[in-house]
Amino acid sequence: MLPAGVTLRDVVPGDEGLVVHFVRELAIYEKMEHQATGTPEMFARALFGAPPLVFAMIVEDGGVPIGLALYYFNFSTFMAQPGLYLEDIFLMEEHRGRGIGKAIFRELASRALDQGCARMEWSVLDWNAPSVAFYRALGAVGMEDWTVQRLQGDTLARVAGR
Repeated sequence: MLPAGVTLRDVVPGDEGLVVHFVRELAIYEKMEHQATGTPEMFARALFGAPPLVFAMIVEDGGVPIGLALYYFNFSTFMAQPGLYLEDIFLMEEHRGRGIGKAIFRELASRALDQGCARMEWSVLDWNAPSVAFYRALGAVGMEDWTVQRLQGDTLARVAGR
């Protein structure tokens, strides 16, 4: 249940600047501001293209935007079912600890089940103890045997032969 006055809404065209704002706020929090290079135009294509590549919700308190959750659907070949991957979640610091994060996860879990998803996953930086504690309190389990692998930039182009 959301606190009084707090709402979750899907992004709509025109929210791209707001998405960029919250992504940059998250990047500052994670000490990765230099990596937040997305533009409103890039987010518009990803969120509202045909088909959309990602989905997002804006969190508002009294109509004032205070947070963002951005997610997409992936697929488990072992389970032969989709999954929901939460790419980013951000809530302004002064609004944390009010049950809003739990309500966001409740809504995302509901959306995952509505889409026939077998699971919901996300990543968290290992130094982010408050978030890890929050996720454990939800019942989330860390994937200790798995590590994230990444190709990007020049390396991605090299592997693609470009």
